[in-house]
Amino acid sequence: MEKNRSAISSFIEKYYLHFNAAALVDAAKAYEAHIDAGGKMMITMGGAMSTAEMGKILAEMIRRDKVQIISCTGANLEEDIMNLVAHKSYKRVPHYRDLSPRDEWNLLEKGFNRVTDTCIPEEEAFRRIQKHIFKQWKNAETAGERFFPHQYMYKMLLDGDLKQYYEINPADSWMLAAAEKNLPIVVPGWEDSTMGNIFTSYCIKGELKPSTVKSGVEYMAFLADWYVKNSGGKGVGFFQIAGGIAGDFPICVVPMLYQDLEMKNIPFWSYFCQISDSTTSYGSYSGAVPNEKITWGKLDIDTPKFIIESDATIVAPLVFAWVLEM
Repeated sequence: MEKNRSAISSFIEKYYLHFNAAALVDAAKAYEAHIDAGGKMMITMGGAMSTAEMGKILAEMIRRDKVQIISCTGANLEEDIMNLVAHKSYKRVPHYRDLSPRDEWNLLEKGFNRVTDTCIPEEEAFRRIQKHIFKQWKNAETAGERFFPHQYMYKMLLDGDLKQYYEINPADSWMLAAAEKNLPIVVPGWEDSTMGNIFTSYCIKGELKPSTVKSGVEYMAFLADWYVKNSGGKGVGFFQIAGGIAGDFPICVVPMLYQDLEMKNIPFWSYFCQISDSTTSYGSYSGAVPNEKITWGKLDIDTPKFIIESDATIVAPLVFAWVLEM
C-alpha cells in the first residue's frame, strides 16, 4: 500500500530524481522497506555528526525504533553530551576557510577546539563532564565492576548528574534517547577521543586501572553475540555515515563469524548504504564501492547496496525524514 507522504518526503519524491538525489531516494525506500518487513538496522557514525547536531533527528529515529544498534567513534559518543551541556558556549566560525595559523592559535588560547565551522568550548564541555564521568569510573572500579565506554555515559546521563547543565532540549540528544532505551552501542577505538585521553591520563597517574573500561576486543565479542541473536528473519542492515573505524569495525563481524568461528549459516548484512565524500581510488577502504565488500564476505550478491556520494550532514537527515515519514 502506498503511504501518504508528508511535506519533506513529498518534496524528496517529487524533485530527487537523478544521480545522487535518486540514490538517496532509493536508499531511503529500501531502508523503510527493510524496517517495515521486520528487519533491524545498524547506523554507524564517523566524522563529527554529533557536533553537527545530528541528534535532533537521530534521537527520534531511536525513539521510533528505526535503529536497533549504533556504532560510532568515541568523539561522536561524547560530543552529543557536550552539546547537551554546553551548547550556549559553542562558537561558530562561518569563515573558517579563511583562518590563518595565527587565527587558529588564538582560538586555542581562548579554549576553543575547532571542528570545521564549529568550535567546542573546552572548559564548559570537556571539563564540565570530566568530574562526573570520573565518578562513574571510580565507583565501578571500587566496586570491582567493569563496563563499556558507552555504558558509563549512560549511567552518568540516567543518574541525572548533568541535568543542571542542560542547554538544549533534551529530546534533541541522541545519547539521552539511546540511554533511555538502553540501545546497544559499539565504540571502536574509544581511546582516540577526549574522554578516552582523559581516562588514560588517570591511568598514567595511577588513579584508575585500564581494565576498568572494557576494550575493543570485548566490543567485538559483544557485537558478535548481538549479531547472532538478531540476524534471523529479514536480518540486520548497515547504514554507514562517513567512513573510518565506526564502519570498518562492525562490518567485519560477519566474516569473523563465518570464517574464523566457522558459523557457516551466519547471514550477510541484509542492506547496505554508505553516505560518503571519500574518493574511490588509491586503496581507499572508506571510498570503496559496496561490491568490493562481497569479496570480503560482508555482503551477498543480492544485498541491496547504495552509495550516496555527498555531504552526510545534508543527506542523513533527509533519509531519516523519509523513514520517519516526515
